[in-house]
Amino acid sequence: MERVFIIALSAAIGIAGFLWFSQAIKRQPLQDFVFSHQWLLHPNAICYWRTAAAFIALFFYFALAWKASAIFIFTLAAIMDGVDGIVARQCKLGSTWGEWLDPMCDKLTYLPPLVLFAYSGIISVPMIWLLVAIELVGQFMARWILSKLHISGAANNFGKIKAIICFALVILCALIDANPGDINIGDGVLLACIVLSASSLLFKFIPNRLYADILSGLNLACGIGSLYMAYQGRFASAVCLIIVGQLFDLFDGRMAEKHGGTWCGPYLDDIADFVSFGFAPAYMIILRGGPLSWLFSLLFLVAVAYRLIRFVKVDKYRSDLPCGVFNGLPSPAGALLVLGWVLICPPFLPLWFLWLAAACSSFLMISRIQFAHFGRILLKKVPRPVFFSLSAAIIIILAFIFKTKSIGMFAALILVSVAVYMICGRRWRETAEEAEKAEPTPPPA
Repeated sequence: MERVFIIALSAAIGIAGFLWFSQAIKRQPLQDFVFSHQWLLHPNAICYWRTAAAFIALFFYFALAWKASAIFIFTLAAIMDGVDGIVARQCKLGSTWGEWLDPMCDKLTYLPPLVLFAYSGIISVPMIWLLVAIELVGQFMARWILSKLHISGAANNFGKIKAIICFALVILCALIDANPGDINIGDGVLLACIVLSASSLLFKFIPNRLYADILSGLNLACGIGSLYMAYQGRFASAVCLIIVGQLFDLFDGRMAEKHGGTWCGPYLDDIADFVSFGFAPAYMIILRGGPLSWLFSLLFLVAVAYRLIRFVKVDKYRSDLPCGVFNGLPSPAGALLVLGWVLICPPFLPLWFLWLAAACSSFLMISRIQFAHFGRILLKKVPRPVFFSLSAAIIIILAFIFKTKSIGMFAALILVSVAVYMICGRRWRETAEEAEKAEPTPPPA
């Protein structure tokens, strides 16, 4: 319990400091202070300081057994990971060396303690060395090749999320070390780190204009895989694949806007959405059985198709619909609303709960009730350290669910997430509307 308190305290202090600094650095006095104290606050100097702090924490934990102090220092060092980027952007102090140094310092922060925790028996030794190998290949060999090709080796979203989860894994290992009798989910979280690290490495070599199509293709693959899992009766695995597909779907549109795409990208995206968020959940409704399963499955499938067609043919071109606002519940959220009940109806509740959820989801998708876009509106409302901390927490919770095979907890997490999105999506849609109204009207020609 002491370690939980230390982690919570250090995280609260670190996040509060990060939020204050991220706002203060926008003002000239602090920028002037940064320029006059670059030995302390230059982005590269911050990397050196936080890496040194991590090694001090490592020495405290494993050599001196000052474990509470070590956890406090390491948590602060992990949160400092976002400070150097803010300084580089606001003060225009970015450099090629800093682009290489930042991920290198990340690796020096979390890899040594993870290796030592592995040899302490908390996580898998072969898996941690696999992660180390991928990380070193990405840091040295891949970046050398990219430099010869004159391609940026900056961290992508996979790498950023991986780093945060690795930081969280170190703290998780410290908690498991203090309570060896608890359920050990370290290897599950470590597996997520390995997958994200490999994805980060792979995407560095892919042309930017193909990012969106690849993500849409991965979403489609997840949808097809979920159909196979559902056919085998592995509903929890099928739902997991759809959730992974939703993560791919979250970024494919943004990648297309940022890097461009190919002519087939929009079609691939629509097909992937229909399979993952329409056909797969509808198929699971049928597999759950019951005399009315076909009716509600068809109702849901038609609603998803109508929702997608309306968005492509009508809503996308509406001038009165603010950018970042959906007309009707987005199909990924509609799918989750159904999938949560798929997991618990049966065995925990009668089937009519699932049918009611399918009907409600169908109504919300075809309705004209407006919801804010999760990526463009809601995520921007959440400070980055809070978002990454929540992401790491969700990964750990999912690892715990898989370890304990707690289907009820998994379903509850899904349904609570949908409820939170619907509430925030309705409330924060006003942000997009206000931003739309605030834009200056172009003068008449």
